[in-house]
Amino acid sequence: MDFEIDEITRQIGETTRDFALQHIKPYVMQWDETQEFPVDVFKKMGALGLMGVLVPEKYGGAGLGYHEYSTIIQEVAKVCGSVGLSLAAHNSLCTGHILAFGNEEQKQKYLPKLTAAEYIGAWGLTEPGTGSDAGNMKTTAVKDGNDWVLNGTKCWITHGISGNIAVVIARTGEPRAKNNATAFIVERGTPGFSGGKKENKLGMRASETAEMIFDNCRIPDANRMGNVGEGFKQSLKVLDGGRISIAALALGIAKGAYEAALKYSKEREQFDQPIANFQAISFKLADMATEIMAAELLISQAADKKNKGLPMTKEAAMAKYYASEVAVKVSNDAVQIFGGYGYTKDFPVEKFYRDSKLCTIGEGTSEIQKIVIAREVLNA
Repeated sequence: MDFEIDEITRQIGETTRDFALQHIKPYVMQWDETQEFPVDVFKKMGALGLMGVLVPEKYGGAGLGYHEYSTIIQEVAKVCGSVGLSLAAHNSLCTGHILAFGNEEQKQKYLPKLTAAEYIGAWGLTEPGTGSDAGNMKTTAVKDGNDWVLNGTKCWITHGISGNIAVVIARTGEPRAKNNATAFIVERGTPGFSGGKKENKLGMRASETAEMIFDNCRIPDANRMGNVGEGFKQSLKVLDGGRISIAALALGIAKGAYEAALKYSKEREQFDQPIANFQAISFKLADMATEIMAAELLISQAADKKNKGLPMTKEAAMAKYYASEVAVKVSNDAVQIFGGYGYTKDFPVEKFYRDSKLCTIGEGTSEIQKIVIAREVLNA
């Protein structure tokens, strides 16, 4: 694996960084306080090519790989974890699922609108009673002629209210039976499809998280992706790629917190010298820098395997697990370095701290990542 960042990736990072500083940073705390989902910013990112990073150019996408994608997510998350989360969910989950498993007609119909941010995408697997236990989901899809009728509720869905289309995984077989779920594309405005409760969250408050409700929602069989019963297998493959994006999100948050703490430690003086001169602070910064670099290497390894089409379930789980835990630790240490100021909303580290925790939960908790890693190690 080549550890050098190529010129294209460097330029993409700089362009994304400039965009985030100009169009996101001035409004971060406003959006956080009001829990506003800034749709207009995503429209602008669509024009910049950030909403279809992995999508081939023939469908209107940027046609880039996972190294570039990881860089984009990081640069956005260094400024705002909420926008980074929504960007990752749109690209990896909804758009990624259609790209990987949609037929040509579905790709032609939906991918250009998703990449241009004409459509914001949502992806529904989790339910109130089934998080990791997806095989026991209650949302069902029953065949009726040439249609499917969906009933049930999905929760913790990014863009559950504002998403224009959603990829929904519904049970088409008996609970816990093998191959009992199927993936469907559902458009907003379809009768019986509505948004439900919006969550009032600790962090990531500008990234909309809400229920999606299906009440005798009738969709054509043309909106089914893949064969009946393949939905859960598809989801696991989608989540593998998605875990790289959440790892990148966590890394961006960690980098943002670290850079703020490093700058502050050089400016803040106590006993007539910068606090960076004190070993207690410098050792914290050393640990933060080391952990960030280790997380970055794990992400690069997973991204490299994904780009090459190689199996990367273990590598993606390792990257997501480690990077998300690092984000929490680094942002916690950043607050400590800032002291009392770090506990206020006048400085950025308290938001990094709040946002970081979601990374250890979303797209599979740290505990689930350990199960995945252990299974891969033991079956090697």
